[in-house]
Order: sequence, then structure tokens, then C-alpha cells
Amino acid sequence: MKIAVMSDIHGNVAALNAVLADAAARQVDRIVNLGDICSGALFPRETAERLMPLGLPTIRGNHERQLADQPRERMGLSDRHAADTLRPHQLAWLAALPPTLRLTDDVLLVHGTPDSDLAYFLETVTKVGLREATRHEAKQRAGSVDAAVILCGHTHLQRIIKLDDGRMIVNPGSVGLPAYDDDRPHPHLVESGSPHARYAVVSSDRHGWSVDLIAVNYDWEKAARDAEANGRTDWSRALRTGRV
Repeated sequence: MKIAVMSDIHGNVAALNAVLADAAARQVDRIVNLGDICSGALFPRETAERLMPLGLPTIRGNHERQLADQPRERMGLSDRHAADTLRPHQLAWLAALPPTLRLTDDVLLVHGTPDSDLAYFLETVTKVGLREATRHEAKQRAGSVDAAVILCGHTHLQRIIKLDDGRMIVNPGSVGLPAYDDDRPHPHLVESGSPHARYAVVSSDRHGWSVDLIAVNYDWEKAARDAEANGRTDWSRALRTGRV
């Protein structure tokens, strides 16, 4: 089985189309979506229009939860743009998504960790910035989940950790936003270092599970100009460079 794993599209429909085309060329058996789908500086409605007919196994991220739960006046710019742009049936689709999903006995889909859509799984925020999580930290965050493969997103960084008990945790990176900054629980930067659209292909055979982390070219310069046209110059450098 070959599973293409997407996460954190953030309304970047051009990057999404590039990833879907690349996954089709690799002849994957399934495509899954780990959330944070439409909120961003670009094209929420078009992203939903592209995805909904595909019927992919999909979970919600923190942005889908925020769209459903928060009043508009409390939303950040990305959620507000989605709330103002998406059609009612698209908002209903996002609101109905589950927080986690067991794809098979072996594969679990989460956005952040099994317990939280905001917690970082394979990274740790300290007072001096972001670092890779240790295996011990990742094992604590995985808890008693018995899946052989846990697929997570949220931090936009491609990473794999194999625990000493054999479980593998995979973050495919972000399809649509290669860098951002945040202040929770301490100020930090998350930077992939290049503007590529990212996803992963997770494969199983008689030898076990393997992962390919993939970076795909698309017209990120146009995406950056589209963000600027929407008044989001905070996105343009990230889209062009993978840096904040």
C-alpha cells in the first residue's frame, strides 16, 4: 500500500494541485489529508472546491475547529478570510470533519498529537526557540496509541521519528505554507528553508513501513503575489523563500 499524506494546505490551491499531480504520477493507492485546509491568505473557496469531490480521508486541524467554534471578531486574519470566503456547505464540511481517524489498524491520522490539535509532536518549543523533539518526548506524546504509523501535521516541517517500540511518527510537512512564526508557548520561528510544496508517501510491504519525504515545484512567486494582493505581505516572504 502506498499512501500520499498531505497536511496544512492553508488555501494554497496551486500548491495543492501540484502535490495531487505528483502523487498521481507516483501511483499511490490512497491520499489522506491531515487538516488546516483552507485558512490562509490565498484561496479558501477554491481549495474546498478542489478537495470535496475527491472524498479523501480527512481530519480537521486547529483552524477547522477555530472556524467552527470562534466568533468572527475573535478570529485571526487567516480564519477570517476563510470565514468570509467559504460557502455555507463548505464550512459545514469542514465543521463535520473528525479530529482523528484510524485509516487502517496500522495507521492513525492526527493533526497535532493524538490528544491535541495544537500540540507539537516532533518539535519542542523552548524559551530560546524551536528544536527537534527527542524520542522520549515523542513517545510521551504518542501515549498508548497502538498504531504502527502515526501521521501528524501542524508544524509544517517534514520529519520522521521511529520509537524504540517500533512505532513510526511521520510529519509530511506543509503543502501550502513553508514557514510561519508563533508565540505559543514562547516566540519561535518554523522554517522549512525553501518554498516547495511538501508531502510524504508512506508505503508498506512485507518488510514493513517506509517513508519518502517529497518536495514539489509549483509557481510560488505567483502565490506570493496573490497573498500580497489580498493584503497579506506577512505571507509573501514565507511563500517565496521558506523563511519568515
